[in-house]
Amino acid sequence: MTAKKFYVVWKGLKTGVFDSWKECEAQIKGVDGAVYKSFPDLEEAHRAYKERWEDYIKKGNANRRVSNLRVGNPVWESWCVDAACSGNPGILEYRGVETKTGRQLFHKGPFPLGTNNIGEFLGIVHALALLKKTNNAIIVYSDSRTAIKWVKDKAVKTKLPRNARTEELFDLLDRAILWLNNNEYPNPVLKWETEKWGEIPADFGRK
Repeated sequence: MTAKKFYVVWKGLKTGVFDSWKECEAQIKGVDGAVYKSFPDLEEAHRAYKERWEDYIKKGNANRRVSNLRVGNPVWESWCVDAACSGNPGILEYRGVETKTGRQLFHKGPFPLGTNNIGEFLGIVHALALLKKTNNAIIVYSDSRTAIKWVKDKAVKTKLPRNARTEELFDLLDRAILWLNNNEYPNPVLKWETEKWGEIPADFGRK
């Protein structure tokens, strides 16, 4: 069973202690300089709210996220995904990394035939599933608007044929769509703004 968490918002639309990620997210999403942290204990959360958030940052155990997306800055404490396709469609692989460090978290492929959007979609769902296992509500970035929409719609619209070469990939797509329909997740899935921020850290560097 997932452990209950409480959320302290020091800077946001409303400040205070909230007992769900949904309530917390409503206070900090899109707020420039929002500061918040999760706690496993309600009493500890109330105590922390009365103190300076800088004290928790200095202790090294704070989950502070600056939600300044409106002014065009990425949240570095996040994960990001990317796909590489030799031709489109072509040989496909995808991976996920820590945005801040570039540390690779997972890698799948190569698959004989696929598309960039399919790889991005699978990467996003793969990241969400891993994060759910550890009750981690951080942001997931992708530079594919199409893949992000597919995740939101819980449906994939592709012209890629389903045949012997693509059966393994379509099996993963079926499983990913099933997961999305059977699971809720708190993680925002956001567009990586390549023109403002440069290449996404999960990029394979083959351009």
